[in-house]
Amino acid sequence: MIIGRSGEGAVKLKNEIQNFIKKLKISSQQELKVDIEEVRSPESNAAIVSQMVAEGLEKRLPFRRVLKQMVEKVMANRDVQGVRIFLGGRLGGADMARQEELKRGRIPLQTLRADIDFAREKAHMTYGDIGIKVWIYKGEIFKK
Repeated sequence: MIIGRSGEGAVKLKNEIQNFIKKLKISSQQELKVDIEEVRSPESNAAIVSQMVAEGLEKRLPFRRVLKQMVEKVMANRDVQGVRIFLGGRLGGADMARQEELKRGRIPLQTLRADIDFAREKAHMTYGDIGIKVWIYKGEIFKK
C-alpha cells in the first residue's frame, strides 16, 4: 500500500516527513531513515480491514455488502477465530443515524489473555462521516 511501484511511495512518504519536520522547525543533523515492514496477512490486521471498509463505503457501495464481504475475507484467514465490524452514522444516506454490526466467530472481550486487534476509522461521505470499528480475535496468549 505504501511502497507502490519501484518504491516511489516510500520516497514520497520520506519527503513528506522531512517537510513536516522543517515546518515544525525541528533541527535534525542526521538523515531521515524509514524502515518499511511487510504485513504478511493484511486481512488479519484490524487497521487495514477498517481502511478497506472505509474505502468501500466511500466508493458508495452498499454498506451491508461491504460488511459481509469483509467478514468473509477476514474469516477466510486461518489464524483468525472471530471478527466483529461495527458501523455507525448516516448509513445509506438516511436522515437518521443508526448503527449496524456483523459478527462471525467469537470475540471474548472479557478475557484478559485474548489476543484481540482493534481499530477505529472514519469513512468521509458527502452527507457526513461514518464511524467504523473492527475487532479481530486471533486466539489466546499463554505465558510460555
